[in-house]
Amino acid sequence: MKPSELRDLSERELREHVQTARRDLLGLRFQNATGELENTSSLRGAKQEIARALTIAAERGIEIRS
Repeated sequence: MKPSELRDLSERELREHVQTARRDLLGLRFQNATGELENTSSLRGAKQEIARALTIAAERGIEIRS
């Protein structure tokens, strides 16, 4: 999701997006550990997605915990 799209989300939607992205990253890590993940660059993309959303949250002053 692009930063401009993240900025358009409400606070609740942004929190849900971060939770979903973290869940997706966890699944990718498990796939990587078991050797099922073919495209390892998706791990980097998932981490960047989380960082992007957390940056937008920080700009708004929204605290999102792990």
